Amino acid sequence: MSDWRTWFPFLAEPQPLSPHYLDNAATTQIVRPALDALIRAEVQLRANVHRAVHARGEAATQALEQARTAIAAAFGVVAEEIIFTSGTTHALNLLANGLGAGLQPGDQVVVSALEHHANLLPWQQLVRTCGIRLVAVPVDGDGTLSLTALAQAITPRTRVVALGHASNVTGAVLDVAAVRAMSAAVGAKLVLDGAQMARHGPVDLMALGVDAYACSGHKLFGPTGIGVLWAKADLLATLPPLLVGGSMIRQVTLDSATWADPPRRFEAGTPPIAAAIGLGAALQWLATQDHAAMLDHEARLTQRLLEGLAQISAVRVLGPGVNGARIGVVSLEVAGAHPHDVCQILDRHGVAARGGHHCCQPLMAALDLDGTTRLSTAPYTSQADIDAALTAIDDAVRTLT
Repeated sequence: MSDWRTWFPFLAEPQPLSPHYLDNAATTQIVRPALDALIRAEVQLRANVHRAVHARGEAATQALEQARTAIAAAFGVVAEEIIFTSGTTHALNLLANGLGAGLQPGDQVVVSALEHHANLLPWQQLVRTCGIRLVAVPVDGDGTLSLTALAQAITPRTRVVALGHASNVTGAVLDVAAVRAMSAAVGAKLVLDGAQMARHGPVDLMALGVDAYACSGHKLFGPTGIGVLWAKADLLATLPPLLVGGSMIRQVTLDSATWADPPRRFEAGTPPIAAAIGLGAALQWLATQDHAAMLDHEARLTQRLLEGLAQISAVRVLGPGVNGARIGVVSLEVAGAHPHDVCQILDRHGVAARGGHHCCQPLMAALDLDGTTRLSTAPYTSQADIDAALTAIDDAVRTLT
């Protein structure tokens, strides 16, 4: 393994809580450059942005816009197309609200049963507010999305196709090229929830050919409370704001207002300044790393985990197998055991995992499950972490079944 572990302060703790941290699909640990940038922003640059004429405020504004530029560079786009949000949920709500303003009754938005609630509920609201038809593509028995079923769901009335770039439950990676072709054939916008996939890059949004992309800083080795919405400039120009107030206006009278150009139009009030600066630093660090080596490291650990789970009775793994298109997110069912009970036993072994529906209740209903136990890797994950998890799951099976 590379020296990636040396970059993460949580590993320097003498007695860390949950030393085998395998809950990275929920939140990754913060990388040192992001933490340093966050502290510097809160101590040396703490002032409001885009309004001050004093040196501290101007320095804060410059640092924020430099972070925007760094984030744009990481995704192969321009800074004017990067909108700061509180996270992926905020980003997708902003986008759905804006696109909904241009939809007509009977227009269709296509999602799948795999989606995180953040990429389902904002579109679901448009059924009530705009009279659209929400089409949810079912999943196969192992929790994977059928491209054949997706192709059948997309029609000339489809205006938006909104899917996860990678599943936060099964780890399955979307065939974006195939979906892009289907969407383009009917002139639909393609929106990706990139919360799980963004760090498994580099993610070149121009090469992907999508219309909009959302992700969160806390899953990119950055701070919490910061996210990004990217959309093509011509699309952003047509969207109304979700929130209104300070900073996002051009002119205000007692009777009306006009909006600033993007991205400021969508950033009402004081933005998460320090968190955005920290995210910029995290992505600058990530850009210096060997992505291929990172992906290979996680793939080998995921393979070790999947092969180990296959040897434990009463365990069923969802999603693609060892050779499937997947990231290091593995969800499993222990027959007859509730995932919360499984996770409590894992916790006794020092293993941090996630138990529950993972904000994917429709998927769990489709698979007739109360929930699953989810393990997820990161560059700082070690073989010892995987082996500890396998030992703990074996203990859970013997204890609970």
